[in-house]
Amino acid sequence: MSIPTYKTETLKCWNKAKEIRNDFYTNYASAHEKGGLRWAGGAWSFGAIPAGLGNDIFPITGEPYGASIAFNKEFSLRCLEATEKKGYARDLCSYMRSYWGSIILDEYAFGGKFPKPDFMWQDHICCSHSKWYQVASELEGGIPTYSIDVAVGPYNSVSDSKIEYLVNQMHDGIEWLKKTTGREYNDDLLIEAVNNECRATALWAEICLLNMTVPTPIDEKSMYSLYVLGTLEKHSKVVADFYEELLDEVKYRVANGIGAIAHERCRLMSDTQPPWGFLSVFRYLEKFGAVSVGSLYTFGLIGVWEDKPDGTWGPRTTPKELGIDITTRDQALKILADWNLSKPEWQHFYSPHLKSDMMIKIAKQWKIDGVLLHYNRGCEGLSLGIAENRLALIEAGYPVMAFEGNMGDEREFDEAKTMGRIDSFMETLGMTII
Repeated sequence: MSIPTYKTETLKCWNKAKEIRNDFYTNYASAHEKGGLRWAGGAWSFGAIPAGLGNDIFPITGEPYGASIAFNKEFSLRCLEATEKKGYARDLCSYMRSYWGSIILDEYAFGGKFPKPDFMWQDHICCSHSKWYQVASELEGGIPTYSIDVAVGPYNSVSDSKIEYLVNQMHDGIEWLKKTTGREYNDDLLIEAVNNECRATALWAEICLLNMTVPTPIDEKSMYSLYVLGTLEKHSKVVADFYEELLDEVKYRVANGIGAIAHERCRLMSDTQPPWGFLSVFRYLEKFGAVSVGSLYTFGLIGVWEDKPDGTWGPRTTPKELGIDITTRDQALKILADWNLSKPEWQHFYSPHLKSDMMIKIAKQWKIDGVLLHYNRGCEGLSLGIAENRLALIEAGYPVMAFEGNMGDEREFDEAKTMGRIDSFMETLGMTII
């Protein structure tokens, strides 16, 4: 087999992405010094709603914070052990256990003491979402907490009454925010945040769509550092504007044949969160000329998609692109509810078949040669039905390699064994180290 050689270069906007991430955690920690407020919640929480309280409202989202802890193996272990010492079970979500451990130790992953939020704002689709912040509230001495139940079924069965169920909770939540913070509410800021969220999440999907190109312009390991901005503050103008800039750069890479790796000859797809302390796995794949072009996780955790007329998957058309001018609070909340209910990663909480269908669609459209499935003990929600997904992918004709691990607990990942499995899998694909 001849080995192709492609041009490569570092993303020009890479440092800007790092700056946005660092500013996010710094702004949260220093919010009170500026007279602002802090809130804590999940990466899927409706962050556009607290934005209506003012321009000095700063969130911290639990899952990416837990992943940041996991990347620091020494701190991660101390956090996990502190949580276990308190009596919490080791088979719970590892992000959640890391987050709680950071509170228990009173240590912030980015330096100093853990900054206590003024309120908790969460939604509940995964089994641990609301309980996560109930316990966090108790550990921090009783922080006011509000959670929205979003588990109304997959998007293909969503009705007006189901959307109203969410919207009514959102309206109640705004009244709760006003009472809890003592602030007035600005509908214009809400509308701006909803438009930014729709723009940012559709842009991320459009960026991922460009990875159909050979050579793939950005590899999945790099995508982890880019999609995370949407998990931090998807309703932020800063994030939406950055994704505009990133899209332009990825289009430039596609037009000029610039690849993520120099010798792409095998295209892979992964699934769920990786073992954050062992991202070297992706660099090892490159030795074979293999690149992971993405996954349902990196494409759909934040990206919002729709089926296009030709049957392909593409970025969802935003309200502004449809000519919709949001003018009222109720209209903004209905759009926000509907938009989020269509998230790809929310669908398979109801059936593994929905996830299998999406994975097979990605495998076909992105020209995948093989699939890496992480049997991730650290996340019950995104690993739900993964064995059924494996069988469906195999039946659809895709080679699958499964490996066991934990996204946030390095004690449950065997690096040497996983590398050995990769060697065997690549051999079945006819790949040898270049």
